[in-house]
Amino acid sequence: MEHVTCCVVGGGPAGVMLSVLLARAGVKVAVLEKHRDFLRDFRGDTVHPSTLRLLDELGLGRKFAELSGPELTEMRMRVAGETVVAANFGRLPGRHKHIRMVPQWDFLDLLAAAEPLDLRMGTEVTGLRRTDGRVTGVTYRDSDGDGELSADLVVACDGRDSVVRQAAGLRPDEFPLPMDVWQVRIPAPPHDERDGRVFGVFGNGQVAVTMDRGDYHQTSYLIPKGEDARLRARGLDWFRGRLAELFGWDGAVLDEIRSWDDVKLLETSMGRLPQWHVDGLLCLGDAAHTMSPVGGVGVNLAVQDAVAAARILAGPLSAGRVSTQDLAKVQKRREWPTRVAQRAQLGEHEMLLKPALEGTLTRVPPPLRAVQRFPLLAVVAAYLGGIGVRPEHAPAFARR
Repeated sequence: MEHVTCCVVGGGPAGVMLSVLLARAGVKVAVLEKHRDFLRDFRGDTVHPSTLRLLDELGLGRKFAELSGPELTEMRMRVAGETVVAANFGRLPGRHKHIRMVPQWDFLDLLAAAEPLDLRMGTEVTGLRRTDGRVTGVTYRDSDGDGELSADLVVACDGRDSVVRQAAGLRPDEFPLPMDVWQVRIPAPPHDERDGRVFGVFGNGQVAVTMDRGDYHQTSYLIPKGEDARLRARGLDWFRGRLAELFGWDGAVLDEIRSWDDVKLLETSMGRLPQWHVDGLLCLGDAAHTMSPVGGVGVNLAVQDAVAAARILAGPLSAGRVSTQDLAKVQKRREWPTRVAQRAQLGEHEMLLKPALEGTLTRVPPPLRAVQRFPLLAVVAAYLGGIGVRPEHAPAFARR
């Protein structure tokens, strides 16, 4: 049977980043991705300052800078009729004082070309192989039929609905969320205030956030959890009217929403595995901790997970001796940053999202009032969201 040292399941940001780093350490890696390409819309397209710094350390910063995409320097929000600069990235330490908006497929293509990877597109993992209770590989299905792949370690990077996590019998603890999200592209209207910014509106029973993507605005409209079908029944004109009220966009722009097919539903979830591993298998990114879309931190956390895992596991993988203690070190390193990020998201749900959707948000909450009074707090917020606690650096063996 074919054997690799490490089988990475899922060709998203965590999976491809981990594979590049391990390949630079000389580890034999295979990446199994069920889709035939990376072209999927409304994925996490925010590349945060800590990831930009990491790309510099990997020798990929110059190539990444050549990719098209605007730079976001502020997060502004209108809360109960008042405008607040909630995050100011322009004063962050270091070279990168912004978030880059780059289509995820371009980001993944750049990473995949960084090293000669055994990247197997159109290969869907269907289950796990076990020997004496230890995970020893995967079963899969591709265009040639069913197959098996033996591995010293399987790493699940296959997202919030992870097949590998389920096959391993791992169950996340779930956190209740008040919202689902409609995602839609709006052609960019001429409005200087929002150029290069994230702009959110909270209050009067509505929540929406729009991000400048250059020639269009990527817009998220939040709806109460489970209300998708009922609200769609109100018709597109109702939805267009809501966006016009929130952002002042005119009818010609909003007429580009031609049908409900243009409005994609994201059913949100948030959870975290109590244990990220079993013998022979490790979960990373959304497979280990599903994040709320608030702040767009999911991709950044997944990439950071991959860097920590590569640094901790490259040695044991090269030696052919990966223990559960090694896998536990990865969780220990990354669980605290995950908890901090999720706690911040849950706090924003309670402070802003839930009361705004319920129509009870009548004034700026005290934490945001403090940000209005002390602008330095907007820099702190940008640091926590853009760099985070315990940011990871590229291991020495992967630097170029």
